[in-house]
Amino acid sequence: MLVSETSRAHRVAADLLCAAGIRINGSRPWDMQLKETGVPERALAHGNLGLGEAYMDGAWEAEALDDFFARLLGTRMTDNIQPWRLFGHVFAARLLNRQNVRRARQVGEQHYDLGNAFYAAMLDARMTYTCGYWEGASTLEQAQEAKLEMICRKLQLRPGMRLLDIGCGWGSLMAYAAEHYGVQCVGVSISKEQVEWARQRHAHLPLEFRLQDYRDLDEPFDAIASVGMFEHVGRRNHRAYMEVAHRCLRGNGLFLLHTIGKNARRSAPDPWIDKYIFPNGDLPSIGQIGDAADGLFVVEDLHNFGADYDKTLMAWYRNFEAAWPRFEQELGPRFYRMWRYYLLSCAGAFRARDIQLWQWVLSKEGVPGGYRRP
Repeated sequence: MLVSETSRAHRVAADLLCAAGIRINGSRPWDMQLKETGVPERALAHGNLGLGEAYMDGAWEAEALDDFFARLLGTRMTDNIQPWRLFGHVFAARLLNRQNVRRARQVGEQHYDLGNAFYAAMLDARMTYTCGYWEGASTLEQAQEAKLEMICRKLQLRPGMRLLDIGCGWGSLMAYAAEHYGVQCVGVSISKEQVEWARQRHAHLPLEFRLQDYRDLDEPFDAIASVGMFEHVGRRNHRAYMEVAHRCLRGNGLFLLHTIGKNARRSAPDPWIDKYIFPNGDLPSIGQIGDAADGLFVVEDLHNFGADYDKTLMAWYRNFEAAWPRFEQELGPRFYRMWRYYLLSCAGAFRARDIQLWQWVLSKEGVPGGYRRP
């Protein structure tokens, strides 16, 4: 009986992959190479959690892991695979507040506090850990600078203004805005490593970095930016987040929200990403963001450049591969496979347009005469 069930699971997985143009033990770079038995069973029973853990265990391989995921996710057939063993995960994501004040710091400790040296080797010189803007850019440095410039122009920054950066990371936007637009900035983060690094790196600029939860903010700013942080807020807190931004933004100010987003309102967070990369993360949908902003903000502009995240992640992956010998002894082979799976599976997801990257520009009362994207 066990043999027949196992073979049936293998056939189901093979048919699913075949529909995506992927063969098990095929010869092309995106084909799945099985190194151990039981991989299809783990994937069908636990979804991406089982598939990802099997990869971390060395049970399967794909030379072009990014292409594997781009082809698989591009079929949209995986949306219909809902393993019953993940019901508790789905229930928790939809009904519980997994991003309360106590749990919110978990992602900072597990992910962002991994080590500044590690991120410095992977990211651009400014330590910008969000999607670059690649129109007219040919390098990661150029794409990240173009993104920072675009944000400052969308916010219509001018000398003397006071900018709030919610989830400021290592301070790349704040430093760029201060240097090029003459603004003063306050940034909040829940990562001790990020705050300490940013304070030292940018001590010469009019920047204030706080180890602080966004919910504690209550002071006026001329403009607000939040770049790559809303993904950690959680659907149970979207409205509270928007209320914080609303009370902190001056009447004629602009709020730019830069966030990864999903295509379906009711989908649950990816269980592998949740466990190993971004604990308690929760990608918002267009509808969820709209609900949260309802009655608080006028949506002035919505810009989707999610395809650029594919290029950004592949640039990070190349940097990671080149730098890995420096970290191999400290982090070990299982971490290497985990991080490779993270970067390349996400690149494939953006390439397949399975997830998006949005920049929203919001105002409290509407820009007189209308807003024009620069």
